[in-house]
Amino acid sequence: MSTSQPWLFAALLAGAVSVGVAAWLYHWVHQQDAGSKRAQEVASWIREGARSYLRRLYLTLTFVAAGLGVIIAIVFAFDIEHLGTGAVQVDPLRGGGMALAFIAGAICSAVAGYMGMTVAVAANVRSATAALESINRAFKVAFYAGAVMGLAMVGLAVIGMSTIYLITGDPEIVLGFSFGASSLALLAKAGGGIYTKTADIAADLVGKVEIGIPEDDPRNPAVVADNVGDNVGDVAGMGADIFDSYVASTVAVMLLGASLFVHETALQARYTVFPLILCTLGIISSLIGIQFVRVGKNGKPGQALNMGTLITCAIFVVLAVAVVLLGGYNLGVLWPTLAGLATGIVIGFTSDYFTSSEYRPVLETASVSGSGAAINIITGFSYGLISIVPSIIGIALATLISYYLAERSGLSGVYGVGISAVGMLSISGMIVSSDAYGPIVDNARGIAEMSGMPKEVIDTADVLDAAGNTAKAITKGFAISAAALTVLALFAAYAEVVGTRGVTLTISLRHPVVIVGVLLGAMTPPLFSALTMLSVTRNAFKMIEEIRQQFHQRPGILAGTETPDYAACVDLAAQGALMSLVLPAFLAIVLPVLVGFILGPEALGGFLGGSIFTGIIFALLMSNAGGLWDNAKKFIESGEFGGPGSDAHKAGVVGDTVGDPFKDTAGPSLNTLITVMSLVSSLFAPVIAAFRLF
Repeated sequence: MSTSQPWLFAALLAGAVSVGVAAWLYHWVHQQDAGSKRAQEVASWIREGARSYLRRLYLTLTFVAAGLGVIIAIVFAFDIEHLGTGAVQVDPLRGGGMALAFIAGAICSAVAGYMGMTVAVAANVRSATAALESINRAFKVAFYAGAVMGLAMVGLAVIGMSTIYLITGDPEIVLGFSFGASSLALLAKAGGGIYTKTADIAADLVGKVEIGIPEDDPRNPAVVADNVGDNVGDVAGMGADIFDSYVASTVAVMLLGASLFVHETALQARYTVFPLILCTLGIISSLIGIQFVRVGKNGKPGQALNMGTLITCAIFVVLAVAVVLLGGYNLGVLWPTLAGLATGIVIGFTSDYFTSSEYRPVLETASVSGSGAAINIITGFSYGLISIVPSIIGIALATLISYYLAERSGLSGVYGVGISAVGMLSISGMIVSSDAYGPIVDNARGIAEMSGMPKEVIDTADVLDAAGNTAKAITKGFAISAAALTVLALFAAYAEVVGTRGVTLTISLRHPVVIVGVLLGAMTPPLFSALTMLSVTRNAFKMIEEIRQQFHQRPGILAGTETPDYAACVDLAAQGALMSLVLPAFLAIVLPVLVGFILGPEALGGFLGGSIFTGIIFALLMSNAGGLWDNAKKFIESGEFGGPGSDAHKAGVVGDTVGDPFKDTAGPSLNTLITVMSLVSSLFAPVIAAFRLF
């Protein structure tokens, strides 16, 4: 491992710098003006609600992580190489190391999410206050706060992976780190998504549709829970989600590098560490690119975010070319890196086209809303389906280009596909910074309205918020597409691990067990989506009843003479979200293991394939359609097609309500679901190969 050690130390240094810059930005945000006493009071409600939920979530996840850690420690204490042969040896150090790596992954993911959420609930009121001065100032506060999340996430991920590999030299132990991050990410994202959409739907349906009050009117008992949800779902949850994809893609390639070059020690070290090199270059590129994100004289924050992404990509390309050429690496790693990055950009801007209020899909959906909610929903859903096409073509092209160019250069094609996923996610520091900006400006708009700031501030916040919705859609496109390539690499890693047990996978559709596996896998993402969205509707129903009851029993709320009971709605959302996580966790962690043990490795391979196909389709559809409906509603609220209170607006609110669990609950959780299932399969592959019924 000596030839790769300098790069591992460089990765550790880059990770430390990234976390350090995140800490400096955290401090800078806290130095900004927190605004009036009323604005600070409103912000404190949101802050306390978010912290309360995360405390309960992380307490629950602590027990889950501890239980899984014990299971992993026991299973991997056995000598996997001889498991089932009668020559079993016990190695407690390996089992303990795997369990510690698992727990470290969960902790790093939680810390990144908590850092991002903590600065977000401090930045929302400061961004709203800065909007009194200018849109440029408000944008800077919100984006720098988002950058805390982005830089902390990639920094902690690289530090964790590099440290574990430096200590153990075993990428399978790093796989435990990835599984820990993914397990927490799935539950954090699904739980946060259920929480935020429970409150959002309840607040919209009663406040806007039934009563006719504005979105963030302080008379609405659910308005604080709605703003809390933006933080626990779109900041802490999404941060954990991207952390998961980022780590899983890197670990998948490390596993492939270790297995494919097992007979060439020097090459094995170089190509096992290469994905960490790309992560290091991505951190450097993001640190530089963030400095170029500025709102120009035209006052368009969306353009500023896009420009920052493009500059970051350009810097990364230059650095990657230099490292590959000067470092003597095979060109077969360069082309997949560039193909993955280019595909990520194309898919991201495809999401921009289908979700931005500047283009036809949103404009047409808004224009037909005057004919009712049904037409709004049909139009938005149809464009959501169309949005799948360029993304799937992009993923297919990236897969083919990466595979065959790597093969022509003398490397494994599967290794090339894995590298393309790392290339796509390499600039996650910049991508997540833009994503976390979205919920911060959304909260800023809510605080501006609830604290009675001038209409000009609310209008400025609306402009910032529209760009934030598009940024979130672009991030989801990146994450979903990278998940597709990552799970392909993880699938190959699964096959390699099973192969070391003397089992050659033959995944043929002529084999009935494989067909059963494919069908079960294809069934899982739709079922997962249904369970999470039904949780939203059940919890929203309870909150709607609570809101109606408060309005009925306390007339002073609507008269503006009495403060609603915000805490009741916050508590309802938190309890409902946590209670709804049991079945999704079972599907992700237990179902793949059951399929493997009962039906065998081939069936599990088919299961993973089926889950990839439907998971990517559903994730793209839901994320893009939901973002489209949201911005169509906001476009109408800007005064177009009758403006607020019109028939078009009421239809837009209904469409947005349908899209809320699409884009913020089920859709972005699906890429984490298929990643977790792939990681579980790879992690337990040796045990499945040794002990199976068929």
